[in-house]
Amino acid sequence: MDLLQAASEAYEKAYAPYSRFKVGAAIRTPSGNVYQGVNVENVAYPEGTCAEAGAIAAMALGGETEIAEVAVIADATAPVPPCGGCRQKLAEFGKGDVKVAMYTLSGEKLVMTLAELLPGKFTADHMKG
Repeated sequence: MDLLQAASEAYEKAYAPYSRFKVGAAIRTPSGNVYQGVNVENVAYPEGTCAEAGAIAAMALGGETEIAEVAVIADATAPVPPCGGCRQKLAEFGKGDVKVAMYTLSGEKLVMTLAELLPGKFTADHMKG
């Protein structure tokens, strides 16, 4: 499955009645499986869920724990990168060279690696005494 298509299909199902800012995400794993996620808002901000986090949860539910590629799409004037929390979540499951393709509905595209998106990531090594 094409990741942009998967992210676009997810985008259509996003639940964003408050901000009206829908986001769709799709993750491909090394096995080739694709997992989708959408942002889900809640009137009690910030209790919503980001699209990337939803895709990661679907991946984990599918029994996989490694990200090979990511696509994110939003209706914005420029490609929208994952928020800081989602960058850390993506880095938990993907290596630094994993490509994150960010798209607008009009077709603009920006591709960055996880290392570029989160150069100072927090790792388990930081917790060692």
